[in-house]
Amino acid sequence: MKKILKFLFWAKNYLFPEYCALCKNILIDVNEVKYGLCNDCYRSILVVQGYKCELCGKPLISEIKICLECRDNNKRNYDRLWVIFPYTGKYQKLLTEYKFNKKIKLTNLFSEKIANLLETEPCLKDAVIVPVPPRPGKIKKTGWDQVEFLVKTLEKLTTQKVYRCLKRRKSKVQKQLSRNQRMDNLTGRIYTHKKIPKIVLLIDDVITTGSTINICASVLKKNGADKVYGLCLFYD
Repeated sequence: MKKILKFLFWAKNYLFPEYCALCKNILIDVNEVKYGLCNDCYRSILVVQGYKCELCGKPLISEIKICLECRDNNKRNYDRLWVIFPYTGKYQKLLTEYKFNKKIKLTNLFSEKIANLLETEPCLKDAVIVPVPPRPGKIKKTGWDQVEFLVKTLEKLTTQKVYRCLKRRKSKVQKQLSRNQRMDNLTGRIYTHKKIPKIVLLIDDVITTGSTINICASVLKKNGADKVYGLCLFYD
């Protein structure tokens, strides 16, 4: 049976080759195909290490617990935030390939990194995972939502519940706006449609100013959440 499966894999790979999302080399074994990355590129993907700011998740240089930027702008509704990768170089390409080119197998890498973090953070043990909601019409326009696909994959790797309790009214695209404009753009446009868990872990793909996570956390706390944490794949 194993020989047959191996033959089928090689036959499929020969007729319909898949390519690494980063270096574009042909993927030649099962693990490479699983992650959408060749083994060399997979090994080169490292999570953010060292001490990190508890509010934005970015690495600290000489500060303790909270970076200088967050101290100057500390109006945060969430209790703590984690990030996995920087949004630079090959990591920026990773998100582009996943989000815009629909290299969906990369979610196996992303979800495993998140699952590993969940296991090492005691305060997240009882947290219910809540995905940041997409803009109305996004799925119809693009065919999918990258955050929803991520949490679906994550559900298979962890025992923690995923609870889709937030929705979003029509608004402008966030990346086109300044920090203040982003907050104004989403104020009143994120809302709940289910009972809210007491401990929440918000998940999004990338954090730039933190406005989206901040508004979502505010709505969750106003509707019953005691603790709201955030986790983003990439920080800009």
